[in-house]
Amino acid sequence: MSSATGYVAGMTTDAPSRETTLRAVAQTARWTAAARARETERPDRLFSDPFAGLLAGTDGPALLRHFHTAHAAEDGNPFLPIRTRWFDDFLRASVTSGRQVVGLGVGLDSRAYRLSWPPGTVMFEVDQPELLSYKNELLAAEGSGAGCQRRMVPVDLAQDWRARLLDAGYDPHDRSVWFAEGLLFYLPDQLAGQTVEWAAELACPGSRLAVDLIGTGVFRLRYLRTFLRRLERAGSPWRFATDEPARFVAERGWRVDELTEPGDPGANYGRWPERANTSTPANLPRSFLVAASLTERRHPGASATGARRTEPTEDTIGAG
Repeated sequence: MSSATGYVAGMTTDAPSRETTLRAVAQTARWTAAARARETERPDRLFSDPFAGLLAGTDGPALLRHFHTAHAAEDGNPFLPIRTRWFDDFLRASVTSGRQVVGLGVGLDSRAYRLSWPPGTVMFEVDQPELLSYKNELLAAEGSGAGCQRRMVPVDLAQDWRARLLDAGYDPHDRSVWFAEGLLFYLPDQLAGQTVEWAAELACPGSRLAVDLIGTGVFRLRYLRTFLRRLERAGSPWRFATDEPARFVAERGWRVDELTEPGDPGANYGRWPERANTSTPANLPRSFLVAASLTERRHPGASATGARRTEPTEDTIGAG
């Protein structure tokens, strides 16, 4: 299926909103779009995003300079393109025909357009109304068609978004694939955990999840202080970090299938500087990529470590 605008829960897209401007769109969202545009221009690019420059806006290059961290390479932090490629690979491997895909904090992500999707794929894009409206207007004006059915779910991610997702047509009894790229560390600790737990409550066994997380060392490094202050001034401070990413995901109902860091075999792509590889260290700015699966239905109200009722999966039906 192809839809240039898609279904929007609670938001009208018949005519462009004249109030939606670049100022209403998070600088950090356009910064990461600008980083994807820069990667797309490289001859050795890890992915191609032909919409990234449009979504970043004319001041995209200025945002790249503004959020450039000390000691980073001239062409930016290699983790950003590595992260995008890793999530691309996860989605390609996980999404099959007719599958539901849920992007949490999807921002200016254009995967609905730039990736090839199996027939019947439905993508639910969950994020702030201003971001989704801005993206939808620009892509609609571009005349590009999505490679799957898009269903936008405009909602404040600081609130409970589950009912809005269900209203958009999400079926909790059908398998789904969830991804939250560049989201959780912008949320307060409790909300970050709750977001992953809510996904588990709405997913059925056989569903998958991918998230990225940062280690606590990010907040202790002096050379990152200017970068962190700029994020705060932009209204998007980093808040949550963990040095136990597998435990964080597992305690919220998911079975961790993969935990990797930039430079590891599954998250390198020939781009990560060899000198940056390390296996210790609490005070380094570590980033984690986690892929997980749901093997048991998680019921609302279950504690992170409490007992959960088990429902049969395809692998257990008829066993014995």
